[in-house]
Amino acid sequence: MNKAVLNSLTEPESALVRETEPAELQELDEDQLLALHTRVQRARTKHVKVYRRGASAAVGEVGARGSSYKRQQRARDKAEIFEGLLSRVSRQLAVVSKRASDDLRAERIAEARAAKGGGPEQQAVAKQAASVPSTRRASVRTTGGVKKDASSQAKGARRQKARDSR
Repeated sequence: MNKAVLNSLTEPESALVRETEPAELQELDEDQLLALHTRVQRARTKHVKVYRRGASAAVGEVGARGSSYKRQQRARDKAEIFEGLLSRVSRQLAVVSKRASDDLRAERIAEARAAKGGGPEQQAVAKQAASVPSTRRASVRTTGGVKKDASSQAKGARRQKARDSR
């Protein structure tokens, strides 16, 4: 990263750069990384907007895009710094998310295996639970009555027929 541009950052921007150092990222959990990712993404978007607005305004003053390119070097460099920070945080977030996903998957598989091969005692409990009738009412997909459902279905069929005949 360009030292001159890093030295020209404001204090909150510098703090954000320090938070994205690899040693600092190692200490963060997934939720903290997500929050940091959002903050870095907002900063990157801000600096990209500043660059684009300045570049478009400079074209009007200078009269050519090529001539206005040099005027926007600092804004372009700041946007590039935050783009690099965002990629660093994204990579670390991907690593932590993958690790959490693998842990959760292993935990679920272990629970499923434990429940599956429980032996004769658990099988007897399962059979007993299956033989008890449920007191819960069966769910019925209705909006308020059989006639109303039939009317709605017929209305939809009429609309489709009208579309098909066009």
